[in-house]
Amino acid sequence: MHRSSGILTSRQRRLAWIGFLGTALNAPLAAHMIDDASWLYSACVSALVATVIIIDDQTRRVAAARRRLDE
Repeated sequence: MHRSSGILTSRQRRLAWIGFLGTALNAPLAAHMIDDASWLYSACVSALVATVIIIDDQTRRVAAARRRLDE
């Protein structure tokens, strides 16, 4: 069985993208519809999930570069 080289499995990565897109789309809608600053929570969660996706991308790139050097 092939293990992914990132910190997330492919299923976790797919769910992270869905979560990111959902919260990223929710933030401006909530800001427009609600007068308080509760939309900021969606923006912070989006930023956190995006950070995890970026770290996973970087981990995958480093692992791929190491595999190319080993060949």
